[in-house]
Amino acid sequence: MAHEPDTFTEVPNRVALTVSGHTHGGQVNLAGFTPVVPSKYGSRYVYGHINEGGRDLVVSAGLGVSGLPIRFGRPLEIVVIEIGGAGAGSA
Repeated sequence: MAHEPDTFTEVPNRVALTVSGHTHGGQVNLAGFTPVVPSKYGSRYVYGHINEGGRDLVVSAGLGVSGLPIRFGRPLEIVVIEIGGAGAGSA
């Protein structure tokens, strides 16, 4: 678990899953374009499930804002991650 997704590049390869927030999904999302992202990697780790090199990063849009109190096109969210098992809806 990391506050900001930028640390994903520094996480050891033995760590299969990193969970993060910080970017708030860009807060403003205009048809997939996020004009301001608080990350040195720009939109690379702005939101969602990212798989790189067999490792997973999940970045939540979260509930808050950073800087200006504006959100557009990126709703608030709480993410539930189910690890293991056969998945939802299975018997």
